[in-house]
Amino acid sequence: MFESLNRILLRAMVPVMCLAPVAAMAQEAAAPAAAPVVAAIDKGDTAWMLVSSLLVLMMTLPGLALFYGGLVRKDNVLATLMQTLAVACIISLIWPIIGYTMVFTEGNGWAGGLSKMFMKGVGVDSLTGTIPENVFMLFQMKFAIITCAIIFGSVADRIKFSAVIVFSVMWCVLVYAPIAHWVWGPGGFLGGIGREGYNGLLGFGTALDFAGGTVVHISSGVAGLVAALVLGKSVQVSQASSNNLILSVLGASLLWVGWFGFNAGSTLAANGLAGMAFLVTNTAAATAGLAWVMLEWMVKGKPSVVGALSGFVAGLVAITPASGFVDFGASIMIGIAAAVFCFFAVAFLKEKLGYDDSLDAFGIHGVGGIVGAILTGVFASVAVGGRAGLLEGNADQVIAQLLSVVVTVGYSAFMTFVILMVLKVTIGIRVDEHTERSGLDMALHGEKVHVYN
Repeated sequence: MFESLNRILLRAMVPVMCLAPVAAMAQEAAAPAAAPVVAAIDKGDTAWMLVSSLLVLMMTLPGLALFYGGLVRKDNVLATLMQTLAVACIISLIWPIIGYTMVFTEGNGWAGGLSKMFMKGVGVDSLTGTIPENVFMLFQMKFAIITCAIIFGSVADRIKFSAVIVFSVMWCVLVYAPIAHWVWGPGGFLGGIGREGYNGLLGFGTALDFAGGTVVHISSGVAGLVAALVLGKSVQVSQASSNNLILSVLGASLLWVGWFGFNAGSTLAANGLAGMAFLVTNTAAATAGLAWVMLEWMVKGKPSVVGALSGFVAGLVAITPASGFVDFGASIMIGIAAAVFCFFAVAFLKEKLGYDDSLDAFGIHGVGGIVGAILTGVFASVAVGGRAGLLEGNADQVIAQLLSVVVTVGYSAFMTFVILMVLKVTIGIRVDEHTERSGLDMALHGEKVHVYN
């Protein structure tokens, strides 16, 4: 009986066994058509970019706020903090409304389009490379925030709060966004992103700016210098201003930590290039800090806390455009150069030319950015970022860098001057002398800090 049952089962299974290979072959044949290659989110890259965005925001709040707040007079500390807070709030709205689309959408060599105003089309499924586009937008927003905030370091002790608000809106749209598009945007005439066969301004190649030497530091530093010149000297410029260097040390330290998101995050990926950018950023900061201390020790007889802070911030600024293109050895040279040139600008040039750059926004960010942009053209390495500099036989790269510096300095200076003059004849830009002497905290905000050292 069992043998009869087995024969019956075998006869029933034969058709199924014969069809199985056919079904498998059909499945294999259909597989390629059913699995097209599509861009996908990389969770590691996305996680790193979310962290980097937080780190860059931390550079402004609380980093830059505390750094600046500790350096001004005690009657201006809250006003200085308020300036930074206001900028963060303003740009957080302006950027997704219009700034992002002006920089990162297709337009022409001078400006992007308006197709993504109010974040139109930027949904949960939109990608930039391997990360969500909304994460990319947020990362770039933090750059715009700190760039605008840096400017007010030049005039923190004498600018009206109403002028801070209106200036931030106008400067972000009219100055920051165009320069960022020229360097990083699709079709930008300095960076040439996405332009096949384009050989840069005047044919010397496209300019290199990995994380914002021109876009962030030169533009804001030059704008700070223009603001200082237009507003004029502080009525108390001769007095020592630092009210609490402990705040400044904390703020500057947060800048150093946050800068790893600034530079290493600009890879937009968690990879080996991010690691190299992290390394050279730290090295340049440490080198510049030590070099500044030594210079100050030799020239003034004592190394100061403010000098150490200024030094490593100068190193961070200078390595920013180069961080994705240079190796460890080059970062040491860039750090030394940043300390020397920025120390000269702060200790001698400011006094010689007579401008009142209150917290040295130009002396550190403007000069440091220029030094870093030029030296990127010297030390760029094919092995790191795929682009050769002067030391690897490409002298044209230095010229391309110089052209980008000249264009950025000229445009930022001119447009900043125009914006300030418009505000000067409309709402006014400087507080009255009595307010300036008594302090901005009570006069502008009705508050003051009662306990200091």
